[in-house]
Amino acid sequence: MATPAQVDRTYSMKAKLILTLIVGIASVALSSKTSAFSWNDDSHYVPLDQQSGYYIVRPYSQLFRKLDLYDAPYIDTADPLRHGYGEDALAFRFSRNGVLIAPPAYIAQESPSDFYTQRIRSLIRGRTTVHQVEALFGHEHNVATHPDGFTVYYALPVYSPFEEALSGGDH
Repeated sequence: MATPAQVDRTYSMKAKLILTLIVGIASVALSSKTSAFSWNDDSHYVPLDQQSGYYIVRPYSQLFRKLDLYDAPYIDTADPLRHGYGEDALAFRFSRNGVLIAPPAYIAQESPSDFYTQRIRSLIRGRTTVHQVEALFGHEHNVATHPDGFTVYYALPVYSPFEEALSGGDH
């Protein structure tokens, strides 16, 4: 039969092991989440000609911050509660007169959809109006105002079966 000191030592060792496992799992989970955007940052500008082009922007990348896209209706597909469902976003910056003054931005978690990039390609900075963008994409989801105008955002539903598999979700 084990003495009380041996029982205490065994209990203490088990508690330390469990605590070590919890801390280890939590640190791995958090480190992969926080670095996920930094190691996969291939944000860039896609030039089409002198008057047109667009940005492909990864969420929370340096370019995301530089373009001030914090109001975008982006939802991470890696969120375990969303089971692989999320939202990418399009951002269009207009003057106070409703004319496109900056290249559009496509905030994409993975590969951008050709359906949207083909439509973005038709927009010309300095000529395209907010009404023309609405004709292509419908009614906006969010609007952010700026001293020189406003930014219109569109949410784009996306699904990542890979993220659903990682979260263990079943629909």
